[in-house]
Amino acid sequence: MDITQLILDDHHEQRRLFAMLEQIDSSDTDALADIWGRLSVFLELHAAAEEEIFYPELLALAISSRPLASAEPETIDAIGDHNEIRDTIAAVAGHPVGSQGWRDAVAAVNVANGDHMAEEEREGLADFRRQVGLQKRHELAVTFAAFEARNFAGVRPVDKDPQIYVLQTEAAERALHESGSLGIGGLKR
Repeated sequence: MDITQLILDDHHEQRRLFAMLEQIDSSDTDALADIWGRLSVFLELHAAAEEEIFYPELLALAISSRPLASAEPETIDAIGDHNEIRDTIAAVAGHPVGSQGWRDAVAAVNVANGDHMAEEEREGLADFRRQVGLQKRHELAVTFAAFEARNFAGVRPVDKDPQIYVLQTEAAERALHESGSLGIGGLKR
């Protein structure tokens, strides 16, 4: 397993679910509501898993012995994107399922999420694969998969200030390295 591949697999599933919504007739509100319910929970969970597991590790590269200068700006941008995705998800609830307003709101989520995924795939994931060995990516994949499995019913959506997220995460990473912890899974906390 590789955390970057698990993230890509999640992205594929998100694209698939958006495509399904586009192909269901607006009058089939039960199907639309069910698939949207699954997708919206999945989007929130995916963002939370990335914020909990992937982005702290990307930021660790910014303070490593071979620093990755792009880690901080990529993370700040990604957390901002996650906030935008959360906000567009929340806006969907203001429209009757299947209505044009609902479809437009879902399309706005798709655009925000699609832009984020494309950027993440070009930048953060590619950088991570180049900098981090397969064993570490495997260990993170196990943690990522377990987080998503443990929270399959969803997580509470919470916007984060991207700058504060980076500062707090980097401070925690520095403290881990100073303590001698390996920073893996349950040993991290």
